[in-house]
This record gives sequence, C-alpha cells and structure tokens, in this order.
Amino acid sequence: MFRLIGILLTVLFAIATAIVTWPQFFHLEQTFPITQIVASRAMLVLVFAGILVLALLLLFARPLRGFAASIALVALLGGGASAGILALRGIDTADSLPDKTATSVRVLAWNTAGEAVSADEIATTIVAQKADIVALPETTEAVGEEIALTLREAGHPMWVHHVQYRPEVTQGPDSWQTTVLISPALGDYAVIPSSADGSSNTSSVPSAVVMPVDGDGPIVVAVHTVAPREDEMADWTQDLRWVADQCPAGKNVILAGDFNATLDHMGGLGTGGGDLGACHDAASHSGSGGVGTWPTSVPALLGAPIDHVMATAHWRATGSAVLPAGAGGSDHRALITQLEPATP
Repeated sequence: MFRLIGILLTVLFAIATAIVTWPQFFHLEQTFPITQIVASRAMLVLVFAGILVLALLLLFARPLRGFAASIALVALLGGGASAGILALRGIDTADSLPDKTATSVRVLAWNTAGEAVSADEIATTIVAQKADIVALPETTEAVGEEIALTLREAGHPMWVHHVQYRPEVTQGPDSWQTTVLISPALGDYAVIPSSADGSSNTSSVPSAVVMPVDGDGPIVVAVHTVAPREDEMADWTQDLRWVADQCPAGKNVILAGDFNATLDHMGGLGTGGGDLGACHDAASHSGSGGVGTWPTSVPALLGAPIDHVMATAHWRATGSAVLPAGAGGSDHRALITQLEPATP
C-alpha cells in the first residue's frame, strides 16, 4: 500500500514538474494559477532545490529510499531545466550598455507606478542612459511634460505623447495613463486615433501606438497590459494577443513597456520565429532576459521579467540592462536596451 502511494505521489509530482517547466507544451501558460507559478524561473529553481534537499535527507530512512530517490531525480531534472532556460535567456545583472554608436537607438521601459517616481528621477535616468525612446506606463501627461522640460534644460530634448482612458474622470488612477517620450532625432510622431480613443487598444489600462508622421523611423508601441489576476485572466490574454497583432512581419516596430508577462506566457503568440508577433525580445537576445523587473522588493534574479523591449527584424539587440531600483517607490525596475539597425 505505501509503495503504491509512493508511486502515485511520484507520478503526480512528475506531471506537476513537467507542467511548470514547460507550460507551453500543455497550453497552460495562460491558465490560472499556472501563469502565476511560472512567472519567476529562479523561484522555481529554488523550490526544486529545496525539494531535492528534503528528498536526499529522506534517503536515510530505509523504507522511504525508493520514493525519496524518485522525487530527488524529478526535482533535479525540473530544477536543472528551469536553470538551463534561465541561463539561455541570460542572467547578466550588469547595469551598463555597449558604447552608443551613431546608428544606435536606446529604448527605456519603466512602469513608474504613478507619482511613486519623481519627474526629476525619471529625467535623470533618461539622460544618464541616453535614451531615445521612453515608454512610461502609469505616468501622467503632466509628469511627462515636466520630464520633457527638465530634459530640454539638460540638452536632451524629447517630444511627449500620451494616452489616457476616461479623461473625464478628474481623479482617475494613474494606471489609466501611459506616456511616451521620443527623441526629435527619430522624426515627428503622433498617437494614432484608435489608440487615443481606445477603439483598438489594451483592455483596462492603455497602451499607446505612436506612428512616424514623416514616414521614417519605427512604429513605437508603449505597452501596458492588465495584470493577470484571477478575475482578469481573459482580459490579460486578449491584451497579449492585441500586442502581438501590433507586431506583424515586414513592419518596422518597437514595443516597450509593462507586458505583465514573461516569455513563458507568450507561447503560441509568436509568428515567423518571433517571441510575440514578429517581435523578438531584446533582453533575452542580449544576455539579461532572465533578470526580473518586478517586484523591486525581491532581488532582481528572483523577480519576474515582465517588462520588455521587443522589435521586429529591422533591429538587432546589442545590449540590455535591468537598472537597480531607484529612490522612488515604483515596484518595477527600469529596463534599458540598445538596438542597432539590422544589416540587409
């Protein structure tokens, strides 16, 4: 009887391990609570390591040796697989980029949690990182304009673009707003009408699709999807699909912002080899795709990499860095990436 129970528990543990290690295979990456469990690969590694240690200790109990050995093997395989995926995506925690070239475009993504981060701190970060495109979910238009004034005085001018849901609500939450700053060196830009009025956009928090007016330069999408809470899973899934649709093959597109999703959650949403639509994740292609951007209350290597910069084949990533949490109170770390035009 005890042997049968041990076999059953081992089989169930093996199935659970397979699901959280490769949820895409089972089409469960966007299913509650698997979505939440797989958000941090590093945490999975730690959990499997703890189970492995416990199983090794149980080997000293003669009646449990077979069961303990089986559990230890499964935990070793599960933890090793997650560690390998982390290594492939990159765990470089350096906060510097390669030297900027004449053709480089630097893209900064930072959910500032409303006014938790001051305009001065955001502007200082933009100047220090020499950013050309800045996606700021939950940053109000007023703060964006304040940032732009500070940047102009610092000799780093940028144009401000903005999308807001329900502007008639005077004291609405900051999460109803998304601000984008773009360097004049990339040309003139404007938010497309369907993005501004919400007729084609993410569900309950806004993204901003900003098009080049003069026909040159990339389409910029400042992304903010709803968080995958249990009662908002359907909206979250639809938001990710909408973002994927903004990145078709053949278009010059850069996505940046708070996706509230890791690469694991995007399984099945890539096209033509892309990670999301035809876009490729810049951080995972430049050594830091496994470094967590949320929450700032845990070390970066244990966090969830849910903030991204992605681009179509017009660009190649030459560097990325998850910046240390600043003095402000945002629960997200900023992500800076360097893109170069892809050679024909």
